[in-house]
Amino acid sequence: MTTQQIHVIDELTAEILQQLANQDLAALAATLAPVPDAELVSVFERLTLRQRAVIFRLLPKETAVAVFDALDPALQGDLLEGLHDTEVARLFAELDPDDRAWLLEEVPAVLATRLLRDLPGSERALTAALLGYPQGSVGRRMTPEYVSVRERATVAIALDRVRDRLADAETVYTIPVLDNARRIVGIVSLRELLAADPNAEISTLMQEAHTAKAADSAEEAARRCTDLSLLALPIVDSEQRLVGMLTIDDAVRILEFEESEDSARQGGTEPLRRPYLSTPVRTLVRSRVVWLLVLAVGATLTVQVLEVFEATLEQVTVLALFVPLLIGTGGNTGNQAATTVTRALALGDVRPRDILRVLSRELRTGAMLGLLLGTLGFAIASLIYSIEIGLVIGLTLLAVCTVAAAVGGSMPLLARAVKVDPAVFSNPFISTFVDATGLIVYFVIARTILGL
Repeated sequence: MTTQQIHVIDELTAEILQQLANQDLAALAATLAPVPDAELVSVFERLTLRQRAVIFRLLPKETAVAVFDALDPALQGDLLEGLHDTEVARLFAELDPDDRAWLLEEVPAVLATRLLRDLPGSERALTAALLGYPQGSVGRRMTPEYVSVRERATVAIALDRVRDRLADAETVYTIPVLDNARRIVGIVSLRELLAADPNAEISTLMQEAHTAKAADSAEEAARRCTDLSLLALPIVDSEQRLVGMLTIDDAVRILEFEESEDSARQGGTEPLRRPYLSTPVRTLVRSRVVWLLVLAVGATLTVQVLEVFEATLEQVTVLALFVPLLIGTGGNTGNQAATTVTRALALGDVRPRDILRVLSRELRTGAMLGLLLGTLGFAIASLIYSIEIGLVIGLTLLAVCTVAAAVGGSMPLLARAVKVDPAVFSNPFISTFVDATGLIVYFVIARTILGL
């Protein structure tokens, strides 16, 4: 979003809030009428639940449906709780089955049951089928509304099928080709169909199909869809029978969601699952307090290490001055390594089986960083205090950077190997771990060199 667009959204939001405060609904409806759907979505993300419900009722039916469809699932769930049952049923029925499945994960169980019950029979069956797949799998994010053709069909027949399904198919640009057992044997694009001889057989035009299994991770399937630059990725069952399509817009949405989740957990908080300005303060507190408590407990390790080496600090008080520098440097080095490897894991550049190669690279990287920082630390500490203190600081920086990089680089891979989110093992956990081990290394080196 450009600076100019942000300015427009800010001005529009301020005007809407003023009209809401004045309870001037006629003026508010006039203000909302010419606003594009995308700008309305941005405005909704800045309002409270009650404000969104009031504004939503003032939108024309078509605009309301488009705006609702574009909102995050969490905001959709909030909005449904503020609307009447008739409005809720209409909006929910207008969604695509995969969007319904995503929304149902965000609303209370009682509301989810009621929403499903009020759906028409055919739509309820499609949505229930998606909910039957494991949570987090691509089966819950695929659309069952697609166009497929048989390999022996002609181009003319295929184009007729596309025209017949234009109203209800979520995607028609990528068309899977099936055999008589509904197994996927290829893929053909709408562009190729339009350019081909109407009497040509589909089998002569189709290309190899890249697929994903319905039980596969949604993030992995989405990454594959975007890496291959596909408009849609066919999703199959264990017997290669087509069950749905993952469209590129859903793939991007999945990756944005996963990126937000990883970023939040690397920073020591739980993901909000909704825009910041529309998140209640109690939710912000709840997303952070657990991690703060965990890290506070972890920090007691640092206190215990300092207590063990209290006598050393009493003999050479200057050592206490360097504690923040050393644990800060170690934590930052570990966080850098963890962030780099976590990102590489998400992109598929490394896998858990590469842990020894990653460990080797991070050991060398950490040692080189430690040598550079240690040399600088040695020079400064030697000039200000003594060569012995300089040696302690220099060697500690070398050791701490090496250990921190190795730990930070290997933790995400170990997490993935035991089926845990790598982001959970990233910055906060590594900082706490490296703080304690770094202090132990520091005082051991100091005792050895200073003869304490």
